[in-house]
Amino acid sequence: MQNTRATLIGSSILAIGFILGIVLIGNTWRSTSSANQNITVTGSAKRLLTSDIGVLRANASLEMGDQLEAYRAITAQKPIILAFLQEKGIDPSSVKFYPVFSFPNYNYNQNGQQTTLRGYQYSQRFELSSKDVKKIEALSQELGGLIEQGVNVSIESTEYYYSKIGDIKIEIQAEAAKDAAERAARIAEATGRELGPLTGARMGVLQITPVNSNLTSDYGVNDASSIEKEITAVVNATFRIE
Repeated sequence: MQNTRATLIGSSILAIGFILGIVLIGNTWRSTSSANQNITVTGSAKRLLTSDIGVLRANASLEMGDQLEAYRAITAQKPIILAFLQEKGIDPSSVKFYPVFSFPNYNYNQNGQQTTLRGYQYSQRFELSSKDVKKIEALSQELGGLIEQGVNVSIESTEYYYSKIGDIKIEIQAEAAKDAAERAARIAEATGRELGPLTGARMGVLQITPVNSNLTSDYGVNDASSIEKEITAVVNATFRIE
């Protein structure tokens, strides 16, 4: 009888110890699990930019039968171009002319075989820049008027840039990080928790696109075709939840 009672007491003690152990382990696991919980959110920021530098690149060309005459003709076009640009409000000192380029042009027969010399093609590239981007935009549409003065000009490109883009990049990334922190804090508050310290962050590439464009690239976009632009920054941030 005494042995049976002792056995029952011993079994009860073991059972109670086992239950307490399970409770302690469960509480410890929940505490540890809670302490190790993280949340990852994506923050973003966007700003509108108005370009403050315009660059226009163009090419003047001609073809003549005599090489010397062609060279003299292409060099004679330079003062005509400068006078035209000055009339449009462009400072001649902001215009850069590149060396004259030339090559011979040949006639070909119906079999595609080169036959006789047709003449010489001469060309000269030039570019100009201005802080008045609207003036550059207008000039890109008016430059063809030089044909009336015997100058054949073709526009290669018109590009627009924002001169303080370096400063904006730093500011926009900071704004995106702040947005990520605010999003994480709201999520933590909604679940009855508190936002802990930042444990990791990854900056996405910047996207500089025309306004209202959905263009993106894994390598980033740097639009130079439009005066009005948007710059967008994205940050993936991980915070501890307490």
